[in-house]
Amino acid sequence: MSLVMEQPGFSTEDEKSKVTQARDKYDPKYDPLKDSTPGHGKDYAPTYWVDTAGPIPDDDGPITSDMDVDVAIIGSGFTGLSTAIHLAEMYGIKATVIEANRLSWGCSTRNGGQAQCASGRLKRSQWIARWGVDTAIKMHEECVDGMNTFKSLISDMDCEPQPGGHLYIAHRPKIMPTLEKEAKLLRETFNYDAQILDANTVKRDYVGDQEAAGAMHEPEGIGIHAGKLAFGYLTKARALGVKVHPASPVTGWETRSGVHYLKTPGGVVKARSVGVCTGGYTSQGLHSSLKNRLLPVLSNSMVTRPLTQQEIAACNFKTNQVITDTRVLRHYYRLLPDNRVQIGTRSAITGRAAPEKKYEDMLRADLARKFPALDQIKIDYSWWGWVDVSHDMMPRIYQPNPSESIFYALGYGGNGVMYSAQAGKRLAQWIAGEGHTLDLPIFESKLPFPNVREVVESEMFAPFRRFGQRFLYQWYQLKDEVL
Repeated sequence: MSLVMEQPGFSTEDEKSKVTQARDKYDPKYDPLKDSTPGHGKDYAPTYWVDTAGPIPDDDGPITSDMDVDVAIIGSGFTGLSTAIHLAEMYGIKATVIEANRLSWGCSTRNGGQAQCASGRLKRSQWIARWGVDTAIKMHEECVDGMNTFKSLISDMDCEPQPGGHLYIAHRPKIMPTLEKEAKLLRETFNYDAQILDANTVKRDYVGDQEAAGAMHEPEGIGIHAGKLAFGYLTKARALGVKVHPASPVTGWETRSGVHYLKTPGGVVKARSVGVCTGGYTSQGLHSSLKNRLLPVLSNSMVTRPLTQQEIAACNFKTNQVITDTRVLRHYYRLLPDNRVQIGTRSAITGRAAPEKKYEDMLRADLARKFPALDQIKIDYSWWGWVDVSHDMMPRIYQPNPSESIFYALGYGGNGVMYSAQAGKRLAQWIAGEGHTLDLPIFESKLPFPNVREVVESEMFAPFRRFGQRFLYQWYQLKDEVL
């Protein structure tokens, strides 16, 4: 199957006409470390989520003239729309959302749809090692509050929620002692009822993943339809008076006398405050406060044709819960409501290499290793997307310069489906002048540089980051499968 599919199918002539409004075809090779902007009105990636989300909600069209706004939000994904929703609901502020391409074009329609009780890539034990027990407990409470925020936001949306928790599967027997220790810590220190399951219980009562050597089950976790969630956020935001403008990339940014002038192809947006919510699609040239603050990494995802009842039985899918395995280069997967299997994992290093078929072949082999009955199953959807990983593996919702009204929420590291809802709420607090009330590490410091500042800020550093990423992937592969 070709990784670059035809335009997604739509159910009505109106939807087909909306596709033609895209200025350019989907570009599968976009790379935020190389390209100045993610594009200008580019069409969606060929994802299952966009193809099956139903009618695309109306928007406010591209920017066609200069405008003066109180708050501009750059990025119309989960975070940007959540920020706009919370600004309107909590403070009566009606933001203007600017999107380079189509609505929720980036991370929000390319992820695995897994909402977990997490923020960033670090475990609770690693929080304790970094910040101490008291702060780690407050971070956990922030995540639990985030799950409640997320549940509240989706309560009136038809985004196909699949509740029940999160199954964290040990892909090798040697991982089980670590999982047991983490589960004990979660129960005793964080009052979070994580339970250990042995291999037989996992394969008998949950899922027949042939690699499963046991698992840790977390009580919180919800699978969602990412496209329907994105479109639900959009509908909710516009009902609150938010203006949302696609095909309006920020191609220049000047700040004069505390006011921001965001240049777009159709006009300049003059804003008193700016929230940046561009995730893994944050280009190096967007703003100096963001340059080299993220390491974008690619994740491949694919969705099978619907399984037959015989195939479901052969794989022993008895749960629709969200599932990940314990690899550093982890897999995330689940049985969708229409009986397809979605699975994803790491991909290429660079955007230029992303379309190479070997990455789809690798993921197909991973699926077959876990579920031999699905070897050679037809893949109906295959795509990839950028993940915004911070250099210390934790996100930031922050105002990097107290003298400038610029704020960002970035660096989820693959755990943004749930936490983006909470990050939008926290970013709204920052923009409304209440950021001083937020007292956790992710609200109190900038996204860090990866190394010595003088080296990192140079234009020459991006290739070295890619080289380092190749080395890390090789090490992680050895650690995951051999050591």
